[in-house]
Amino acid sequence: MWFASALITILAWGTADLFYKKGNNIKDPHSAMKTTIMVGLVMGVHAIGYYGIYEGVQYDWHNLLLYLPVSGMYILSMAIGYFGLRYIEVSISSPISNSSGAVTALLGFLFLGNSLKSLQFVAITLILVGILLLSIFEKEADDLELKKEGVKIDAKYRVGAVAILFPILYMVIDGLGTFLDSYYLEYKNIMPEDQANMSYELTFLIVALVLWAYLAFVKKERFALFHERDKGLAAIFETLGQFFYIGAISSKEAVITAPLISSYAIVSVILGRIFLKERLKAKHYVVIGAIMIGIAILGFYDG
Repeated sequence: MWFASALITILAWGTADLFYKKGNNIKDPHSAMKTTIMVGLVMGVHAIGYYGIYEGVQYDWHNLLLYLPVSGMYILSMAIGYFGLRYIEVSISSPISNSSGAVTALLGFLFLGNSLKSLQFVAITLILVGILLLSIFEKEADDLELKKEGVKIDAKYRVGAVAILFPILYMVIDGLGTFLDSYYLEYKNIMPEDQANMSYELTFLIVALVLWAYLAFVKKERFALFHERDKGLAAIFETLGQFFYIGAISSKEAVITAPLISSYAIVSVILGRIFLKERLKAKHYVVIGAIMIGIAILGFYDG
């Protein structure tokens, strides 16, 4: 069912965000590149091991180029997101980034003639407004608290016009990728789900290998693959989420699935508070509760 797949994606990607932040080393200028490499390698192993060997899927390599516009949007947005995490809290970055569902929904209304029931529209509004409010609350609270305490902001948590630009770029590019994904898989049935997912993961593998070669031969830097625990866990959860995401987004409910999945930001915020020792205020709980109500409403239509 699309709703169950969406929920698993929410939990997996929310957890991945935590490990992305933990694995981002401000002292390493190539940290974001190494994260991209790790994610690409894990996705490549999944594509070859699960689809190719376990499922025995006969992959049509023509789909690698056919699906490239979608893969390119996703990979580019993720690479930008990894880089941006060096300068901004995950509890701010994730809500902004995952407002991409609004971009997807807008494109769907403008170009595909999508329609929504009034209650579904309310649910989507709750999710998207809630996500935006979380980012606003985070910035206001952090700025006020730091000002009162006279605390100097660490470079890896610097918030400003440049830092905010990264999650905004992620939001726009990822939203476009999700729109194209829905167009390919649902509206035009250009290829089956397994072919689409393999195309994305194999493209990510190719990007990872190219970046690894660049790191080794141009930058003369060694990438200790098995010493990057946090990056590895982030890649595993990212791939798990991607596996279930492709089934959810290819359903007939794609227009509401995208905003629903974007709510995984609340998991990122909660885990960030717990493991990164950031405090959660009452108004954050109120907004998170509103988002969960939106999720429950959308789940009502599953079936």
